[in-house]
Amino acid sequence: MFITPLASLFRLVWRCLITLTGWLALSSYAMASDISREQFFSPTLGYSYPYTIYLPDGYDKDASAPYPVIYLLHGSFGNELDWATRGNLPLVANRLISAGHIPPAVFVMPGSRSWWVDGYNEPARSAFFNDLLPHIESTYNVGNTRHLRGVAGLSAGGFGALNFALERPDMFAAVAALSPASYVPAPPANSSANRHPAFLNEQGQFDQSLWERLNYNAHLEEYRIHVTPRPNSATSDIPPVPLYISAGRSDVYDAEFHARLLRQAMERIQPGYVRLDLYPGGHTWRVWRASLPAALNFMFQYVGHPKVLVE
Repeated sequence: MFITPLASLFRLVWRCLITLTGWLALSSYAMASDISREQFFSPTLGYSYPYTIYLPDGYDKDASAPYPVIYLLHGSFGNELDWATRGNLPLVANRLISAGHIPPAVFVMPGSRSWWVDGYNEPARSAFFNDLLPHIESTYNVGNTRHLRGVAGLSAGGFGALNFALERPDMFAAVAALSPASYVPAPPANSSANRHPAFLNEQGQFDQSLWERLNYNAHLEEYRIHVTPRPNSATSDIPPVPLYISAGRSDVYDAEFHARLLRQAMERIQPGYVRLDLYPGGHTWRVWRASLPAALNFMFQYVGHPKVLVE
């Protein structure tokens, strides 16, 4: 479809207004917390790794006890500003902390050009584990042990968060996947995965075999082995990672159906430690904003509690 220069200008101005409005909103949150956009050089990527970070009111870089930290991943073609400017993360975190529902915590919202995978366009998964986590843990007073870490994300970020938790259950105490784009056996025709550079081979075609190797169901058996108690043992060496899932009932990518498949698969491995919430709405920020408080409340039943071990 031909787009006129005037229409292109209008879209550019509209995007700028959205970003400006978001940052103006953030300035009001700063009264109770501190939020900033940062970056550092990533050896894995070979260029700067951007992230937005939320520090709670009263954050003390010299406190003897490190803060719990949640890594929040954005969706396909999103960026490190999304959760802060569109997802209401600062407002939600301030309210939950002020009400005593969750402890003072740090939230890291990284940016990625990929679907949080080592895909064709960038090694996003490797950069997350090899560069981002060490940078955050050496720069801020946050925990570097399993019980003080959680990971969450929306859509493609839900795909990534789920995979991170399944691949490395030794590193995360809880995971939340909001409308996760974890489609089995393949993404629907209207999914951006089909045109995202992360999954396009040298011929510009979607690589189905890569998708299958990277999707959550490829990790389930190894995860089950890690978290299932061995014979004559009451608990496993690595506890399961409790999982929160949400989806909109009118999601255009049929996220409810795929969320139910995911819950069923995970309940077989860790019964009682999977929660699925369904919301009116589609694959939109309305649903993700609505489910964020429930997701964080769920995660902080486990994050920050060293003695909470799931059998």
